[in-house]
Amino acid sequence: MVKLNLKPDELAKLRELTCSSKDRKYLFLGFSLDLNTAEVGDLLSISDDVSEAGAEVLTILLSHYSQSKQVPATGKLIKFRDLPGGHAYEVAFIHRAIEPIGEAFGKEPAGLIKSAKVLGGKSLDLGDASVEIAALEGLPITYILWASGEFEASATVLFDESASSLLPTEDLAVLGELTTYRLKKANGSLNAKRM
Repeated sequence: MVKLNLKPDELAKLRELTCSSKDRKYLFLGFSLDLNTAEVGDLLSISDDVSEAGAEVLTILLSHYSQSKQVPATGKLIKFRDLPGGHAYEVAFIHRAIEPIGEAFGKEPAGLIKSAKVLGGKSLDLGDASVEIAALEGLPITYILWASGEFEASATVLFDESASSLLPTEDLAVLGELTTYRLKKANGSLNAKRM
């Protein structure tokens, strides 16, 4: 396991925001974070290891998240470009978080639903396949996929309107990319088990 560089006050706030179990483990996106020691493991990896670069990304996201003003989700879904300053990152977000979903799951939409369930997500009734994943506690991300057929597969990624109260837009871009990556990794794990 790798230890994240989280300060004691950040860990305390994360415990307050996320902890509902006695063992003080926070499970998110296929990661397991020990809220006492700041050690993080990758539940989707055989070795349980998180790379140094991955640990740095998680540290930044969780540090910023621990400082957020918690507000309830509104249920109103918005596109990334509708977040404050989102239009400036939209093209990169499309390439890094949205297009890979169509590429990975366009021929097998059911794989998106199965992969999301591995990450604690739930199925929705939109498009050919759709899911909602709590990327972080109180911060759902919705994926909608239209399968390939007459046209190339496409996808949409939506945030709850409250997302910008929890993280800056730049962090939401990174979180969206990370969630997409974790969906693809979960799909790879599921496919490897079938062989």
